[in-house]
Amino acid sequence: MVERIVFISLLTLIIHCAETLSYSVRMAGIRTGKLAIALSLTGMIVLISRTSNIAQGTMTGKVVDFAKNHMDFDLAGNFRIILAAASLGTLIAIGLFPTFVGLSGRMVSHLEKAGSIPKMVKDGFRVNVMRNIPYHFRMPKWEMVQRLRAGGVPKRLMLMNGLVTAIFTVGVLAALYATFLPGQYSIGASQSSGLINGLATILLTILIDPQVALLTDKALRKEAKLSSINKVFGFLMFSRFCGTLFAQIIFIPAAYWIKAIVPYL
Repeated sequence: MVERIVFISLLTLIIHCAETLSYSVRMAGIRTGKLAIALSLTGMIVLISRTSNIAQGTMTGKVVDFAKNHMDFDLAGNFRIILAAASLGTLIAIGLFPTFVGLSGRMVSHLEKAGSIPKMVKDGFRVNVMRNIPYHFRMPKWEMVQRLRAGGVPKRLMLMNGLVTAIFTVGVLAALYATFLPGQYSIGASQSSGLINGLATILLTILIDPQVALLTDKALRKEAKLSSINKVFGFLMFSRFCGTLFAQIIFIPAAYWIKAIVPYL
């Protein structure tokens, strides 16, 4: 079972790292003036990560079954390890952001030339293309942190992004842990993760995406400096990291809340 927890943690790390790095693709689209192409790549990354999240839920369900048959197994503690992997993946993505902005710019250019994502992926594995990857590596600079201290970013946007990230991060695990708690409606509780993630998606679509789109549009029209939108993405990534930490706090309460409301659904 240790191997399964390690594998699920690695998958969670990759999911959150990929979702956070989707900001670098948007940033590359703004810098190159090819935002529509960049958004198609962003959509692909998010779709793959969300689909992987479903696979994560299936694999984690087997851990719950194991815990029910082995009462000495610390299910909550192991779930917290998976949540910690989400925080680590987000932190790694923040460190890789400068590098992936450069790589994403090249991906946007290759997609424009290739005309389709399968052809772009095929061309991307050529030796001469792979050889150029190290040239795009950029170490994170202290200036990134200094920019975050400058202010001028909507606080409500950051708070909402952190809250939505916390809900996404904890949704599947809280629903599965609710099935482990004493009481009826275990199957109903396990299926509630879709409802929770659906609520988070609605909040993301209504409250966060439009504000980010407006700020992005201002940068494209030269009404806002490129450094300002760079700072916004920095704050969005930082709020995502805070959201994964907040998921640790709400994990157990969320599981009990799910257990309480399932009989009324």
